[in-house]
Amino acid sequence: MIAIPDGQCITPKEYLEWEQKQPLKYEYFEGQVFAMTVGSIPHNDIAVNLTTILKNHLRGKGCKVSMADAKLGVSEIGPFYYPDVMVTCDETDRRATKVIYHPCLIVEVLSPGTEAVDRGKKFQNYRRISSLKEYVLIDTRQIFVEGFRKNQQGIWELYNYGEGDEINLTTVELSFPIEMLYEDVILEGIEEN
Repeated sequence: MIAIPDGQCITPKEYLEWEQKQPLKYEYFEGQVFAMTVGSIPHNDIAVNLTTILKNHLRGKGCKVSMADAKLGVSEIGPFYYPDVMVTCDETDRRATKVIYHPCLIVEVLSPGTEAVDRGKKFQNYRRISSLKEYVLIDTRQIFVEGFRKNQQGIWELYNYGEGDEINLTTVELSFPIEMLYEDVILEGIEEN
């Protein structure tokens, strides 16, 4: 994410009105707007694979699957993000045209430039969403997925998945081989110094 150069603080309402007129997508956090970075082809391919898996599984079940162009509001006053993939089964969200507020599942496909934010500040803010039950991070450099699931006591538990594993998304009652996520994906190489 790249901050707007002038660093001017704006209100959530100003952000929502301003962003509708912009040619790019911007996320909003603590009065600042940040231009969305461009993802790689492997990043896109993984997101498309997961969206396809979820859409096929959830068809007719009253849930909505959204990709990177759907805005998520942690609350009415922000922050506002664009997760790579999310699922909501909330009736209000299923009719939404601008912002989703009640996802049960959020997925971020990791990029070297956004990984720290996805693991840190974003996940910290996402945990404030009461409807959220699962948060998934998908690696683009190796076949590896981390799933965070909220247990009955409200504690987030970590589940790791690697080659040969079956991914289990309990929130949407879906299990599938991890290889389906990486179908036709050329993994990104780790850059040398």
